[in-house]
Amino acid sequence: MFIIAGLGNPGGQYAGNRHNIGFMAVDAIADKNGFSPWSAKFKGLISEGSLAGEKVLLIKPQTFMNLSGESVGEALRFYKLSVSDLLVIYDELDLIPGKARIKTGGGSGGHNGIKSIDAHCGKEYRRLRLGIGHPGDKARVHGHVLGNFAKADSEWLELLLEGIAKNADLLVRGEDSQFMNRIATGGAAAPEKTAPKPAKAQSHIHKARQRGQQTMPESGPMADMLKKMFGQKKD
Repeated sequence: MFIIAGLGNPGGQYAGNRHNIGFMAVDAIADKNGFSPWSAKFKGLISEGSLAGEKVLLIKPQTFMNLSGESVGEALRFYKLSVSDLLVIYDELDLIPGKARIKTGGGSGGHNGIKSIDAHCGKEYRRLRLGIGHPGDKARVHGHVLGNFAKADSEWLELLLEGIAKNADLLVRGEDSQFMNRIATGGAAAPEKTAPKPAKAQSHIHKARQRGQQTMPESGPMADMLKKMFGQKKD
């Protein structure tokens, strides 16, 4: 059995936060690969299914971020698994938005969810870090991670989540290099078909023409002038 944990904070007010990209990733995996409906267990929400011929448990800890290890550790102990059977997906400030990196072990980088999992499970598990970018000022970090993704982020975010979901079987097989190769440049997953061209922006001339499409005056000096220039229209 293999466990994929996505980190985030529970509750609707946090659902669109950058800090919740781990939740978004496991939701995408569940949706794309026909996993079971989410149910409460191990101080979290779990969904079961299979990838690469192996039983997989997805888990979203509901303990709030800084206590994520309580939930993940409980699941590992219940199934008598080791940290080598665990992959954790979470947000990374030090990667530009849309970039992804995967590694085994290492430090927490100041991430409270990872600190908690390290404390409850050990450090030698695989970590899929998804870039959310840094606001540039340490004082703004808290507001940045707990702020919602901007509208402009939606394109790369959807493609990235789609790529993770489509290639999650490679993560279970441990084929990390191939997984990364399947994710397009910049972290966004390659679309299956060519995206439709965006609607062409109206030119200034076209806008001016639209503004000019108004009813002509029927009487007065202006009407007389226009009639002399263009002649009287016939029915």
